[in-house]
Amino acid sequence: MRTDFWIMRPFNAVFFSSFAFFLLLLLAASVLLRKKSERTKETVLIAACIITVIGFVLYKFCLSRDGEFNIITAGMGGFNWWGELPLQLCNINMILLPIAVWKKSRPLCCFCFFLGPLGAMMALVMPGNGFDGYSLLLPRMLGYYGTHFMIVIEGLALVTFGIFRPRLRDLPRAILTALLIAFAAFCINLLLRRSGLHPKANYFFSVETEGNFLLELFYQWIPVPFLYLIPCTAILGVYMLAITVPLELLNRKKDKKE
Repeated sequence: MRTDFWIMRPFNAVFFSSFAFFLLLLLAASVLLRKKSERTKETVLIAACIITVIGFVLYKFCLSRDGEFNIITAGMGGFNWWGELPLQLCNINMILLPIAVWKKSRPLCCFCFFLGPLGAMMALVMPGNGFDGYSLLLPRMLGYYGTHFMIVIEGLALVTFGIFRPRLRDLPRAILTALLIAFAAFCINLLLRRSGLHPKANYFFSVETEGNFLLELFYQWIPVPFLYLIPCTAILGVYMLAITVPLELLNRKKDKKE
């Protein structure tokens, strides 16, 4: 078997093929559940989220046993369980989404719909060391890409399943929620760094930019940890408006017909 055939890099053939597979999975599930009850749709989505969480745990366990990964990330201290907590944007959404659906929480659904796919896509197109240019068949690559692709389609499923309809009035609360969670992650970073448990903790990229060109730019404007993330809210607001306005217009047409 040609191992180079399975090499995964952002925007290569394997990347687009994998993304297409998960989007088709979302489309098929949305069509099959179209006439099902809301409870059935919620049960399916919650079950998918639970499977993703289990996959995430198994993936991290495999990562802890991955000698090559430890060598690749030696400059960042190698594998450290304190550095692999589910505290990145996409991981937090992975945990909050089933809670949002179960509790029927509109603010959480809004947060997960907008931030879940966004955070996961950022991780997919800007993978960290050890996840770019390696065979998709490696356990760490299957875990990383499988988890993030699932988070993308689970967030989108909130709308395609008909569980949640974003409204313009939801956006300010979602942005505030994102800032509060980012600040909580920043505080955890400081605690982990000062305690020595993880000297380079950087959840939400709130302490160091790690070479991200956009965050580097913001850091030039506001050279203060965490505060340099604030300009991201402007980009987030534009992104949310671009999605919400067309959907709200479509929802209004549907409401008039009903």
